[in-house]
Amino acid sequence: MAAPRANWKGFIKFGEVACAVALYTAASSSDRVAFNTLNRKTENRVRREFVDSDTGDPVEREDQVKGYETESGQYVVLEPEEVAAAVPDSDKTLKIEAFIPCSQIDTTYFDKPYYLAPDKMGMDAFMLLRDGMKKENVAAIAHTVLFRRMRTVLIRPHGKGLIASTLNFDYEVRSAVKAFEDVPALKIEGEMLDLAAHIIEKKKGSFDAAAFDDRYEAAVVELVKAKLEGRSLPKKKAPAASKPGDLLKALRESAQMGAKTPKTKRAAANANKGAAGEKPAKPAAAKSKSASAPKRRAS
Repeated sequence: MAAPRANWKGFIKFGEVACAVALYTAASSSDRVAFNTLNRKTENRVRREFVDSDTGDPVEREDQVKGYETESGQYVVLEPEEVAAAVPDSDKTLKIEAFIPCSQIDTTYFDKPYYLAPDKMGMDAFMLLRDGMKKENVAAIAHTVLFRRMRTVLIRPHGKGLIASTLNFDYEVRSAVKAFEDVPALKIEGEMLDLAAHIIEKKKGSFDAAAFDDRYEAAVVELVKAKLEGRSLPKKKAPAASKPGDLLKALRESAQMGAKTPKTKRAAANANKGAAGEKPAKPAAAKSKSASAPKRRAS
């Protein structure tokens, strides 16, 4: 298997210590099921074409330029070389500006993860940084130019290396105030809170990414396979709508799920009676005859 190709190579610097590093893609959608757009009549692929919104004439690639729309509806035309000149200069260095406690990390700002590994030289410095952050339970905030943009990067220990997550800028993250403004200020306490805590305790587990499957991908693959084989998939039954009920009642029922059902007095009495005077077992020959009967019928 070929070694992964680095997306970016440079240096990571903390204080006066620096080491060469390589950045690798940690998550990719390249293995997802992909579709092509076809002409329904001919089943030939169709191609996208840019046309002038006023004249309707096709516009060739060399005649296409970037344009910024102003409030008045006018456009400021930007030539490719002008856009390239506006890109910040890169010194290929991840400069660590601060170490922050892991408890302060707001995952809402996470953008894309990348694996950060030592690039041949500077192994000792790399491991020093990794193990030092592990010991202090901190992450590092760094800045550099990645893929033509100045990016803020959060760096954390990850296995034998580091993981670098690009962060969204503050203006890109929407405020939670609007999303939660209709949530009433209710205080849940007493039995309801105790039951909720009990259900949570019963459902505790550990995170295992391999346990989660992409049901959409699996369904599409099965659909394609069925069409190739000339068969149709069975229609799915619509799920029954749940009936609105009392929250406390639902909590009590949820808390009882999986619990052992206590024996009734009558069941317990019958069990004791059977234990005290059990009937003698059937002779071995009878058992053998009974067990062999289904085999004879099958033959």
